[in-house]
Amino acid sequence: MQNLFYEVDSLDQQCYEKYHLSEDILMEHAANGIASYIKKNYSDLNSILIVCGAGNNGADGITLARLLYKHFEIKLYLHQEPTTKLGKLQLQRALALGLKPLTTPQESDIIVDALFGSGLNREMDQDTTSLLEQLNIFKGIKIACDMPSGLNKDGHLFKHTFMADATLTMGALKRGLYSDKAKENVGEIHQLDLGLARELYEKESNWKLLDIRDLKPPFRNKKNTHKGSFGHLSVIHGEKEGAAIMAALCANAYGTGLLTLVGEKIPSLDYTLMQDEKLPLNTTAIACGMGLGKHFQRDRLSSLLCHEIPMVLDADIFYHGIFLDLIHKQMIITPHPKEFVHILKVLNLADISVTELQDKRFEYAELFTLKFPHITLVLKGANTIISSDNKFYINPHGTATLAKGGSGDILTGLCGSLLAQGYSCLEAAIQASLAQTISASNVNKNSYSLTPKDIIEGFSCL
Repeated sequence: MQNLFYEVDSLDQQCYEKYHLSEDILMEHAANGIASYIKKNYSDLNSILIVCGAGNNGADGITLARLLYKHFEIKLYLHQEPTTKLGKLQLQRALALGLKPLTTPQESDIIVDALFGSGLNREMDQDTTSLLEQLNIFKGIKIACDMPSGLNKDGHLFKHTFMADATLTMGALKRGLYSDKAKENVGEIHQLDLGLARELYEKESNWKLLDIRDLKPPFRNKKNTHKGSFGHLSVIHGEKEGAAIMAALCANAYGTGLLTLVGEKIPSLDYTLMQDEKLPLNTTAIACGMGLGKHFQRDRLSSLLCHEIPMVLDADIFYHGIFLDLIHKQMIITPHPKEFVHILKVLNLADISVTELQDKRFEYAELFTLKFPHITLVLKGANTIISSDNKFYINPHGTATLAKGGSGDILTGLCGSLLAQGYSCLEAAIQASLAQTISASNVNKNSYSLTPKDIIEGFSCL
């Protein structure tokens, strides 16, 4: 996993003060990183339009124009004249080579956005939004320098945002690149160094980005075992038992030794699943909420959930009054945005809309985790946030294929399976989220046709 940062100005400052690297040196390394990326991936193309703003992101773009001059046909467009000392110097260097800025942007094989980067903190004027509209219409390959213009460090999109095929971010990975709303605009994200090894430039962060290599399936390495060695998950079902069945089948496929559906007897149940009206005494984890319905008897539910057993809660249970009785327990909760908005309201943390949540997902995840550090939150989305005890993780591997009923039940089943097998709440949530998204990504089907069964079958290839 990699560190994520809300801001990197303090990291740059350390370069100046501790390592005696000037701002000019950092800029040269940033621009050289972009130049190297373009030469490596697009050497067969001819023209590059580099669109620059007035600040140091624009100065990065001007530096890039100088470095690629004579390697490509460079079209340098200054949306505004440089206002920073370094921007003016870089323009002076570029002009000395014979580069002549354009008066209007022109279609090119590659379009580089160097307007704002991570420094945008206000709405853009009409001229800028019109420019971004024009750039997005251009057919060339689009590359964002640091962050797509129109996306800020909070992950908020302004009215018009550059649509990048690739974002080359400087020094360290910015958290704002991984908001749900940003996913459509950032393209492939690549981190470029600024003249220092990453270990020297960065510091530890309580926000992390999950990598595919962080997945560690529950392989069985011990030979002297039996089914009881791998836990017993009890899945409580209610009105819509199909959701609970999917979660149970998923848990069975991901290593749980024993599975029991708890509730009224279901006729013609899959032969791999047991049933019981009571919670089995050897239960090692509980999953509850999927298809539970709103009319499940509170006393009955209370008797099933009163035990000090690891649990994962999802969906309908967040709307039951009993949820407030359980909030003191160590557990995993896996809400989607609408459910999380409801949770924030009933816990008197915030009264917001789903739109407001999506604009500030990081902020509200931090708010919840600060108040309830013992609960592991899995806030589902295009980039799922997992948090516990002031530790935050983003899973960026979600795809549109998962936007289908049953995907959430699969995630709950995975969490329950790993809890039953003895994983901590946080590790179970991280591993479950990765297993679900990676399995879905590996399915070789049209994007609209993925089913929960496909995800389950994909576990065998992780």
